[in-house]
Amino acid sequence: MKSKNCIILEGMRFYAFHGVSEEERHVGAFFSVDLKLYLDLSKASESDCLEDTVSYASIYSIVKNEMAVPSKLLEHLAGRIVRQIKMQFRQIRRIEIKLTKLNPPVGGEVDSASILLVK
Repeated sequence: MKSKNCIILEGMRFYAFHGVSEEERHVGAFFSVDLKLYLDLSKASESDCLEDTVSYASIYSIVKNEMAVPSKLLEHLAGRIVRQIKMQFRQIRRIEIKLTKLNPPVGGEVDSASILLVK
């Protein structure tokens, strides 16, 4: 049975240099990242100890570091973030990441473009 316990980080915002075109990677844009990290939280709910869960600050640091490395595709960037989190926190069973590019250059008026990756 899949755990319904999760840690959620929403609205992490970054200015970064991702995109298919050279101009996007040169000029940059604003991005938003939302994460759901599925893991057993029962021990932490009893112990009140950080060691029994996952530090929000550590997760943010991973996301920030990966956002600083340019990628052409949001899918690739999201995959890198997920791999790094899972590598450092083996207790996480599943991750949902929504990666959003604000005001994408699509030749028209669009608030955002997002991908949702579940691993």
